[in-house]
Amino acid sequence: MENQKLPNATAVLVLGIISIITCCCYGILGLILAIVALVLANKDMALYRQSPEKFSNYSNLNVGRILAIIGLVINILSLVYFIWAISYFGLETLQNPELMQEKMRELQGM
Repeated sequence: MENQKLPNATAVLVLGIISIITCCCYGILGLILAIVALVLANKDMALYRQSPEKFSNYSNLNVGRILAIIGLVINILSLVYFIWAISYFGLETLQNPELMQEKMRELQGM
């Protein structure tokens, strides 16, 4: 009997990688991708626990799950940072380089 592949292992791996790469998109896109990857990973892990001898690509699933967790943490930190920056400087200041330079001078005490 030939071993089967877990149905979502490759998708979890790809989503985990993309969730880390997209952490610069204000943390929202990567956060969604990481959550989707973790949900798919949990479904496949439950399937694997029922009969581990039937499946051959558990290592891909595990690596994808770890990458999704890392992506989740990075995206949460990124989202918190962007929320802090918007609340501290204001959206108008972040969009205008001259106002941003003025605010930075104020913070440096010049």
